[in-house]
Amino acid sequence: MTVEILEFESRVLRGNPLGDPHVRRVPVYLPPSYSEGRYPVHYVLTGFTGFGELLLQRGAWSESLPERLDRLIRARAMREAIVVMPDCFTRYGGSQYLNSTATGRYEDHIVKELVPYIDRTYRTNGRRSVLGKSSGGYGAMVLGMRHPDVFQALACHSGDMYFEYCYLPDFPKCLDLLRRHGGPAKFLKAWEKMPKRLAGDLHAAVNTIAMASCYSPRGKSFDLPFDPGTGELLPAVWRRWKAWDPINMLPRYAANLKQLKLVFLDCGRRDQFALHHGARIFASKARALGVRVVHEEFDDDHSNISYRYDRSLSLLSARMAGSL
Repeated sequence: MTVEILEFESRVLRGNPLGDPHVRRVPVYLPPSYSEGRYPVHYVLTGFTGFGELLLQRGAWSESLPERLDRLIRARAMREAIVVMPDCFTRYGGSQYLNSTATGRYEDHIVKELVPYIDRTYRTNGRRSVLGKSSGGYGAMVLGMRHPDVFQALACHSGDMYFEYCYLPDFPKCLDLLRRHGGPAKFLKAWEKMPKRLAGDLHAAVNTIAMASCYSPRGKSFDLPFDPGTGELLPAVWRRWKAWDPINMLPRYAANLKQLKLVFLDCGRRDQFALHHGARIFASKARALGVRVVHEEFDDDHSNISYRYDRSLSLLSARMAGSL
């Protein structure tokens, strides 16, 4: 296998509000016959707390992404392709691949910087897909929805959607931790010194803060979707969050989704964040709007489901080549 690590200097991330690096390490997988032709590009987006280089690691009884790609190509389960693994990690754990005044311009970073750079630098053929899991699945869905001129297909594995189910249960846990520490600012100051930053209810608190920084920014800060004193939901802020729910985005972007060669989404039937319900709702509403959706469920939960990339990469490869 050949994997190059780009030291990509981003103009749009320079001086971002959180002080995160504007130089990002971006792995690029090159297929076995790279020098002999031109290839489609798959952009793989990682989930919350993830970044591209993590996809190069193998786990116990599991492959790295490059090993998976090599195997799928050898078995002719997918066609040769270039695969790009962006780094959109933030101080809070993730950007949701959106532009935000509180985190930075991560949507622009991918669409306006990385994609043109990859096309200038590598042997691409102009065909592109975007895929990912969890927050990466969310990013794939939203970037595919908003940029059909850039991506011709998308695959969303267990992506964040139907925010009423996937985020609301975390709010009371977040509220308790914030009040215990004296508010968001003091919580974040204490949290950054903790040796285990996602233990117990910390995940609920940090994830809520990260999502607020993406969905309800206020200048360089953010608005929480609940009153930090009483815990009551704040309808105006919650509406701003829900505006970014892929289910609520559907009416605005259905025409864009109809242009894509593939809209694939799946989720385990035992997902801990209830995302299987969101996927069902999305698929039903999308079909009612005339969007062709491939929706699948499998007997698993939210964790350790990278094996599902075998399915999405095979479908994306075939649809982008026009054989299905």
